Amino acid sequence: MRQAQDEFTVATRGKGFTEITATVVRWVAGQEIAAGLLTLFIRHTSASLLIQENADSDVLRDLEAFFDRLVPEGDPLYRHTTEGPDDMPAHVRSALTATHLSIPVAGGRPVLGTWQGIYLFEHRSAPHTRRVAAHLIGD
Repeated sequence: MRQAQDEFTVATRGKGFTEITATVVRWVAGQEIAAGLLTLFIRHTSASLLIQENADSDVLRDLEAFFDRLVPEGDPLYRHTTEGPDDMPAHVRSALTATHLSIPVAGGRPVLGTWQGIYLFEHRSAPHTRRVAAHLIGD
């Protein structure tokens, strides 16, 4: 059994999706672990990770619109407003999505479906530099 760990830095353009599939696939391939389990963990409380369709960009636009309706900025229920009107909604969106992913690895590649991609979902309005920890264990 072998293990590998690393951390990816991802620059976002503000609210929305940044696909990181190619970065993850390259890193896994370089570890020379044919079969195992990959864990990705985002080290932030106002962004998240998702596996989502990467064939039709309307899916991502619809998801963004849905979250904007579900968790609007400026809701008077929020007490935590010191970091701006987008901060508390970002925390709620992060709580509703995922901070980590577990992805099987076979043949030295993450096992993803035909139309699946790995995304960092930025919930803040301004661009950020996010860190994603990666851990791979297997043979």
